Amino acid sequence: MSSGQLSQFLLFAVLAASGLGELSQVWGEVSAASGAAERIGELLKEEPKVKAPAAPVALGRVSGAIRFDHVGFTYPTRPHAPALRDVSFTIRPGERVALVGPSGAGKSTVFQLLERFYDPQAGAILLDELDVTRCDPVAVRLNLALVPQDVAIFADTVRENIRLARPQASDAEVEAAGRAALVDEFVTRMPGSWDTMVGERGVTLSGGQRQRIVIARAILRAAPILLLDEATSALDAESETLVQTALERSMEGRTTLVIAHRLATVLSADRILVMEDGRIVDEGTHGELVGKGGLYARLAALQFNAGA
Repeated sequence: MSSGQLSQFLLFAVLAASGLGELSQVWGEVSAASGAAERIGELLKEEPKVKAPAAPVALGRVSGAIRFDHVGFTYPTRPHAPALRDVSFTIRPGERVALVGPSGAGKSTVFQLLERFYDPQAGAILLDELDVTRCDPVAVRLNLALVPQDVAIFADTVRENIRLARPQASDAEVEAAGRAALVDEFVTRMPGSWDTMVGERGVTLSGGQRQRIVIARAILRAAPILLLDEATSALDAESETLVQTALERSMEGRTTLVIAHRLATVLSADRILVMEDGRIVDEGTHGELVGKGGLYARLAALQFNAGA
């Protein structure tokens, strides 16, 4: 074998080894994508737990009146532990009501039933005196805007992350909602402004910035009922102040039901519903409930540093 042939052999061997290495990497990516595609296929095949009735009652834009009438509910996975027990309350249009109680009291279940992820096994939930089980779940959800505790940000621009709430919204409407939620306070400093990519799960944003984007979605949705599950404990003082200001703006002119973790929200609520073990055990304003010296007074002293 000549030196030239040996050189060619070594060159081809290196190229072949490199190709095999790349093929191994590609095969790993294909395997991962195949697993993800299989999971997506499973999700697409899943039937919703709550389906529209055969002849749904028309539900347009509601005024915001909410009524729980002796509602009882137990999760299928916990058949011996009722999540709600004979819960009754009424919220007037435009009223701001806070749900307060220890973990497991049933606060999140109230939200899930309102959103029709489940239907109650006893009693009824009514919007403008219409039983929601007689309505199309999509029509019910169009009347709701949710600011969740765990925010979801996608690998897209700030603008498109806000527009998710109302895909047909114009750029001007998206930016107006962003300004109302104080998103412009940080987005104007970004190189691409509203069209800046934020990375997977909003990795380039702070916790407060992600929350303000989600609040902007709720404002853009312009639904008559706002469901708010506060999450501000991990924020610094400045971010917490900005988020609170954005939240106050999102509540304007809407019926608001909030799972409250902050003294400021509780103090500004028109009414507080105190929950324990799936029941409403008390209700009133902050001052009234602290004066009663019950569960709320203890929670206020421990969690809100008030009432002591």
